Amino acid sequence: MRDVFRIHRTAEGDAAALQGMTLDVEEGEVVVVLGPSGSGKSTLLRVTAGLLVPDHGRVAWDGEDLRTVPTHRRRFGLVFQDHQLFPHRDVARNVGFGLSVSGKPQAEIRRRVTELLDLVGLPGFDRRGLASLSGGEAQRVALARALAPSPRLLLLDEPLGALDRELHDRLALDLRRLLKELGIAGLHVTHDRDEAGTVADRVVSLEQLGR
Repeated sequence: MRDVFRIHRTAEGDAAALQGMTLDVEEGEVVVVLGPSGSGKSTLLRVTAGLLVPDHGRVAWDGEDLRTVPTHRRRFGLVFQDHQLFPHRDVARNVGFGLSVSGKPQAEIRRRVTELLDLVGLPGFDRRGLASLSGGEAQRVALARALAPSPRLLLLDEPLGALDRELHDRLALDLRRLLKELGIAGLHVTHDRDEAGTVADRVVSLEQLGR
């Protein structure tokens, strides 16, 4: 399969942890990057998403340098550990937010929201308020929101880190199933080796990337 994503010699200064690294993600591949806290894992995802601009090197998709492409035009989904949902919106409006911003018709948004809530195991949750959700349910909503615009790459920043072990392990299996079922390439960062082994097609460490 062709390479769909490459990050190379990303940065210096504040992002020195990424200096000298090269990482390729192939079409439909789920790559998990392992590293301890403070090693640069979140910086890697933020540079990839376009939230941080590298001093050197580039982030590319199918050979296209994305340096000047803004975050909202990269078609990358992003899921954080702390969900970052909108507390004043119900589940349906959280999941459909990106579609609403892009001007999709309401009927299409409703269909897509229903489809995604079924996919992440939350059928009938569309009118639920966020305060009524458990941590695992909120993370599923965050995942559905990231998937709603049909991203070509999903970036996951320790998305299961705040969950208890039983729920953590169950959602790791569900996450793996979803990504492979949808055929979406994934870049997932974590410090948890068991989680990495469950989710990944390929596991790499930040030490390996810097060699």
